[in-house]
Amino acid sequence: MAAAIIWLVNSIIGLMILFIIISAIVSWLVAFDVINTRNRFVYSILTFLDAVTRPLMEPFRRIIPPLGGIDITPIIVLLLLQFVRMVFNNTAAPALFQLLG
Repeated sequence: MAAAIIWLVNSIIGLMILFIIISAIVSWLVAFDVINTRNRFVYSILTFLDAVTRPLMEPFRRIIPPLGGIDITPIIVLLLLQFVRMVFNNTAAPALFQLLG
């Protein structure tokens, strides 16, 4: 049971990291006019990525201003997600194994 919980938490963090990276790449492609948001498929992908990543990114966007037009919030959130993953794996995971077996 503990292994399943640890796998689930690590998978969710990994998916969030993947979604943030994809969101950043797609936003660059839209900014450089490589892909067009009038395309229904692209618009639905952008809407999905925004809905998934906004709850993590928005609190940091209020605090961290864009530096010269560059939003460094994804980098900060990625670093924090990696930190949370490391802390979870080094402290909570062993405790879960002891508790649940």
